[in-house]
Amino acid sequence: MRLVRVAVPVPSLEPLTYSVPDGFGGAVIGTRVLVPLGNRVLTGVVVDEATDAAVPADGDGSAHHTIKPLIELLDETPFLPGPIVRLALWVADYYACGAGEAVATAMPPRAFVESERYVRITEAGEARLLTERGQRRQALDALTGSGALRVESLRSSSRGLHGALLGLARDGLVEITRPLKGSASAFHTVRVARLTAQGSDDLSPVRLGARQREAIDILKGSPDGIDTPALDARGISAATLKRLSDLGLVTIARRRVERDPFGSGAALPAGTRLRFDLTSEQAKAFTRLQALASEKAFHTALLHGVTGSGKTELYLRLAEDVTRQGRGVLILVPEIALTPAIAAAFRVTFGDRVAIQHSGLSDGERHDQWQRIRRADVDVVVGTRSAVFAPVHALGLVVVDEEHDGSYKQEESPRYHGRDVAIVRARQAGALAVLGSATPAMESYHNAQSGRYILIPLERRVLDRPMADVRIVDMREEFAKGGPDVILSAPLCQALVDRLERKEQAIVLLNRRGYATSIFCRQCASTLECPNCSVSLTVHRAIRRARCHYCNHSAGLPKTCANCAGPYLEQLGFGTERVEAAILEALPTARVARVDRDTIRRKGAIVELLSRFAAGHIDVLVGTQMIAKGHDFSRVTLVGVISADVGLGLADFRAAERTFQLLTQVAGRAGRGEIKGEAYVQTLYPKHYSIRHACRQDYAAFYKDELHFRQSMKYPPAVAMINAIVKARTQEAAMQDAGELVTALRWGGHPYRVLGPAQAPLSRLKGEYRAQFFLKGTHRTSMREALQNVLAERPEIRRRTMVDVDPMSVL
Repeated sequence: MRLVRVAVPVPSLEPLTYSVPDGFGGAVIGTRVLVPLGNRVLTGVVVDEATDAAVPADGDGSAHHTIKPLIELLDETPFLPGPIVRLALWVADYYACGAGEAVATAMPPRAFVESERYVRITEAGEARLLTERGQRRQALDALTGSGALRVESLRSSSRGLHGALLGLARDGLVEITRPLKGSASAFHTVRVARLTAQGSDDLSPVRLGARQREAIDILKGSPDGIDTPALDARGISAATLKRLSDLGLVTIARRRVERDPFGSGAALPAGTRLRFDLTSEQAKAFTRLQALASEKAFHTALLHGVTGSGKTELYLRLAEDVTRQGRGVLILVPEIALTPAIAAAFRVTFGDRVAIQHSGLSDGERHDQWQRIRRADVDVVVGTRSAVFAPVHALGLVVVDEEHDGSYKQEESPRYHGRDVAIVRARQAGALAVLGSATPAMESYHNAQSGRYILIPLERRVLDRPMADVRIVDMREEFAKGGPDVILSAPLCQALVDRLERKEQAIVLLNRRGYATSIFCRQCASTLECPNCSVSLTVHRAIRRARCHYCNHSAGLPKTCANCAGPYLEQLGFGTERVEAAILEALPTARVARVDRDTIRRKGAIVELLSRFAAGHIDVLVGTQMIAKGHDFSRVTLVGVISADVGLGLADFRAAERTFQLLTQVAGRAGRGEIKGEAYVQTLYPKHYSIRHACRQDYAAFYKDELHFRQSMKYPPAVAMINAIVKARTQEAAMQDAGELVTALRWGGHPYRVLGPAQAPLSRLKGEYRAQFFLKGTHRTSMREALQNVLAERPEIRRRTMVDVDPMSVL
């Protein structure tokens, strides 16, 4: 009996062993298979061959009769290439998640077929309708006259109804079926009408009607056929085509149509690439990178270049060099907002042999782009975090632009870091990994200082353009003059007026969206809080709602306090929406636009908005961190930062690092053209080292101060760290379960420290209470294995425990 191990998309589940029926010889690593799991049918991916030794034996020593066979083989050849399977399994092991979760992350959309439960009332159920009571009666009433309904839709409509349905099914009053949902192929096809030889030669013995003759004449001008929707738009109905098909004059077949994201507003149009001589510093860096790439061996280089130093040009030239060697290139960017410009730059050089991958595309577009990559129809792939799993053929170069950015870390399982997975991908492929940033992550720069990475500096801007002059505005003085409601300081407001008069552009950053951060009652001091999370609701004036940015709960703006019924409600704090309003109030003639999650939800909105700004149709661009990095607008001569210290108050050891990176990056957006730039940084803490060093653009000084803090407090990169959060229905239960795990971890003298448990900074999230503990040490493998072993002994707690290896946030 041949056995295989199959990864199925179920949290925390290791690969399962199945037998391969006769005739399923193609069940090799990377192929999709349908497998039974409990009473469900799921799509899994074969990840390895299995042996009898890997299968737990029954009491009689026999294992074979407990092994279920594969139901169906969905692919004749491997759907997921072997290197991607190996990478996904590495992710599952390193980040302590189920193999199926990691493999599912590597798959394109619409790759899974699974069973979905439907329920219908039987004749016996209709006969018993009047005698049943309670939820059983409610379930039968819902099914009467409705045909088959999805079980999940009934479960969501009434709590406890699921148990009633199962009881009714046992009694034969309802029938639950599990038809398969989805198909093995997700390509988009259209019906195409084409003339046969008889139709082309007008050999029909039958007299044709006027509309049929018109259809023949139209099709004669298109030897490859015409889509039936296009014919319908010209008045040629499906009935007309069917009649012509019956007469043998027309054939109707299906043609695969590729969904093109470059034609749907998801990317900027490719322009003209202006080639120019590299600066001496760029040339030296390129020569070094070119030599590393030509070795066709694994290396990691940290390209530490100040903002505006020309890193993108080096990526382009290096990609040209690598593709000439017949190898593929993968370019990662942290934000969807950066993908259009980078993809457009590469399309100028590589034409249609560029693919993009990010969640802003439709599922169909992502699927088709993934298939192009898999067929090796492209040389370069540009994408966000998940593109690290793109099946690039013969990978020779991996670039992680803005490698410091926290967006590379996934917030749900598998909680992988795109930068670190990219490095492993390059190592497995024998490729060069290039990490680029003006503000490298502490871990990356530490690795470069210790010799693990090759450090390649770029210390000057192209054309020797000066860095922006950065001025600190002490908001304590502004509040003393204008009161606590000041948003735009007097110096920043005057600088905006000056730019408007000179027809220059400005960027204003506040890394917090919405209009106001909370609604406060002056009578009883209560705030409008989220019922599911331990945070206040943020006011969004444009939609007149208060919304939670964690669970998306929303409520209308109240007129009276829900606690005391008092009418004395005030909106405190401010976000990008209110900053936009303040600028329009101060500069009524200015053309102002805003970039945050609220304004770019519509597909293509970010491309359209950034294109308008680049063309000079917008004077001031207000936004969150989306506008702080990677963009190159030559007309921008002013950057204003509102509440520069907004992140310093977070209970997170990376708070200072994120503040330094954000301020340095956004200040680098100014003065990238011929006119020198300025930046105004508004803060309540002008002497904080992260703000002082950012204003001087002094990374080395910040790294020295921050490393001293990290070493003193035993935080990465001084040690490795795992953050574990246990969730429960009550805070007491969460603390108790976390305490049980911590007690088990502390026993046995392992080479690590356990801190906690304690109530998590976000003590309640999406209706669940959270307790937290840390593991710190220098042996990451031992820490991970110890935690996994403790959790494996407590499956109920494991189901409610979030494990984050190398956390980017500890909230």
